[in-house]
Amino acid sequence: MAAAAAAADAGSDPSAALAAAAAAATSTCAHCQREIPSSNIDLHSAHCARNLQKCEHCGEMVARKLMDEHFNESHAPVNCTLCKEIVTREIWDLHKSEQCPQRIVACEYCEFELPAVELHEHQDVCGNRTEFCQTCKKYVRLREWIGHEIQCHANANASAQTSSARIIPEREVRPPPPVRPPRPMHGAQHKRLLFTIAVTGIAVMIGSILFQREESF
Repeated sequence: MAAAAAAADAGSDPSAALAAAAAAATSTCAHCQREIPSSNIDLHSAHCARNLQKCEHCGEMVARKLMDEHFNESHAPVNCTLCKEIVTREIWDLHKSEQCPQRIVACEYCEFELPAVELHEHQDVCGNRTEFCQTCKKYVRLREWIGHEIQCHANANASAQTSSARIIPEREVRPPPPVRPPRPMHGAQHKRLLFTIAVTGIAVMIGSILFQREESF
């Protein structure tokens, strides 16, 4: 709204329009290359040249009294305390994490920590150790363990699915029919049975007597 009001005033007053144009104009500082309002360029240039200095490594404008501190923190080479190598500041983080031969790393098989320069020889020996696989009941080298575990578990799952598909459902087992108790005999049947037993007993007795008489003669 203020800009609109200023534009309206400038349209009605030529002197105000010139003042607004002068206020909006900028100039480039020859020392720091920043755009500065033209009305302040002389004061800024004097202050900038006296107090600021452009870093020759990164181009940043730094206070003159802080230039040594800026250089030591941002650009000075670093002496690695592990490998004793002097490394430029720009690659210092990369050297610490990936390049220093004396940086401490862990063995992927036993997690033992040792200098990176000794890791390859250690893992050649450590990776040849074996562990017993509970799934396939075989001893497997540690360097082959991950691939073996994936393949072994995949085979085990496939075998389990095949076995479950081949299972035949059990037939329904029916209980045996109940045993019926013998029917009770009626009176006539009971008498007939007793008569048969008595006749059979008499016949056996008579036969025995006749047999004994024949032997006596």
